[in-house]
Amino acid sequence: MKTPEPIKRFADVFAELPGVGPRQALRIALYAVHRGRGFTEELMGAIAGLRSIKICRQCFNLHENQGELCEICADPSREQGIVAIVEKETDLLSMEKTGKFRGRYLVFGDMRKAGVLTSEQKIKLRILEEWIKNLPSGKAGEIVLALNPNPVGDVISSIVAEELRPFAERITRLGRGIPAGGEIEFADEETLGEAISRRN
Repeated sequence: MKTPEPIKRFADVFAELPGVGPRQALRIALYAVHRGRGFTEELMGAIAGLRSIKICRQCFNLHENQGELCEICADPSREQGIVAIVEKETDLLSMEKTGKFRGRYLVFGDMRKAGVLTSEQKIKLRILEEWIKNLPSGKAGEIVLALNPNPVGDVISSIVAEELRPFAERITRLGRGIPAGGEIEFADEETLGEAISRRN
């Protein structure tokens, strides 16, 4: 039996999404069809709504504001001299949920290769540097390297820290160690070692 062309096309497109393979994409297409026309219309509306999303020209976060800046970059109450560099938008959202960070961000992009910055990431660093130069002091008070604490994140953080050192009073990384509520007995060696070496 030949797969109907609309289902095949849907599956081909959805198979390109992260974490979705060809078989799962086909299942999604079949599920949508079986849910009926109402669900299909709702799905189409949700996808069409993504057309209104823009990328902030300063931090590269996604937004739907009228202007070119996201609501964080456009907010004068945010601490302008503190910038957190995150890998992706979901990292930014997680940090925002804590309510503990009141600075700006730079969404750096996917870090697939350790020790190599993509051309797009290099451009983002140039844009950040130019923005920092226009601050009253000409330097950021702090740049927080909020990249994942894994080997790739560690290497990229070192590269970025070296690049941005002339543009910041200080460069920090998120603290590491045993999470709140965790138990020393069940901590892995790397986590416990970090907790000991970064004790205060």
